[in-house]
Parts: sequence; C-alpha cells; structure tokens
Amino acid sequence: MSDTVVITGEAPHRYASALLDLAEEGKSLKTVEKNLANFKKTYAANSELRRVAESPVFKTEDKVAALTAIAKKARYNALTTQFIGTVAGNRRAAELPAIIAAFEDMVARRRGSQVAKVTSAKKLTAAQLSAIKAQLKKTTGRAVAVETVVDPDLLGGFVVRIGSRLYDSSLKTKLEDLRLTLKET
Repeated sequence: MSDTVVITGEAPHRYASALLDLAEEGKSLKTVEKNLANFKKTYAANSELRRVAESPVFKTEDKVAALTAIAKKARYNALTTQFIGTVAGNRRAAELPAIIAAFEDMVARRRGSQVAKVTSAKKLTAAQLSAIKAQLKKTTGRAVAVETVVDPDLLGGFVVRIGSRLYDSSLKTKLEDLRLTLKET
C-alpha cells in the first residue's frame, strides 16, 4: 500500500495539536477540517504537488510559495493557509499528510470517535461500509469515521488501520502467509 501514512515522529503530533488549539480558539475548527480534507485530496491526487513538497531540490521559499498559492486559490481560511505556509517554511512540507492524519485523529478523539482507514481491493458498497462501521464500533466501543482507499494490489478483502491497530484480511496477505507456511514444510 503505497499511500499509507506513517507518523514517524513527534513533529506531526505537535503541529496537529497546535493547529487544533488555534482552530478551537478561533472558533474555526469545522472550516479548518474542511480545508485540510480538501488539501489532503489535492495532495494525494497531484503527483507534481507531492514532488514539490517532498523533493529536497526545491528551495524552502519555493515550497512555501507553491503551497500557500494552492491554499489561497482553493480559498482556505487564513489560519489553514498560514499553517500550511508555516509547515513548509519549517522544512516540513513532506510531513503535511502525517500532520493532517494526526489532526484528524485528534479531532475524532475529542468528539468521542476514531478514524479508521479501510483499504480494499475494490470500491466497497454502502452495505459493506456500514457493516464494517458497525463491527468497528462494537470492537472499539465508540463511533468510527471511515476513510476508504482502493488498492487493487490487495487482490481481495480489505485492511483496516485504526489508531495503532491493523486488521488485515486481504487475499494478498493470506496468500503470502500460505506461501511462507508451504516453504517451511
């Protein structure tokens, strides 16, 4: 799964926490949430944007200019635009997806729910999604917001990441386990 976000350090958590505090203080949490969700989609869909943010070849000033220009063009509120510029200015533009993931997780926890990332081999139906949500709620004891991603490499089944837990019922993993078992005999 090539688009898995891994929070590798404390920086994404610190940035997300600071943004959450500022958004709540400024009573703009919902707007910031929408802005970040939109930015996350744009970032995931645009390979050029990812290249600019992640490449050490581009100067920090260029990254700040590009990312804030995108934020302004998308009409994000001032806090979100300034935050994206600050992150880029602090040489952490490549960590924006991890910061956004940490932010979403913190917001969900404050609301008494959690965010689960469900990766499946093909697009899930509404019935499958509601069954997964119900099972996750039963397992975790609280409401779960589900974010879906399609990864045909899984062959079948799905993978659920919720917090630090990973539930893998993909055909790809089952075949790999079978391969390893057959190799041992």
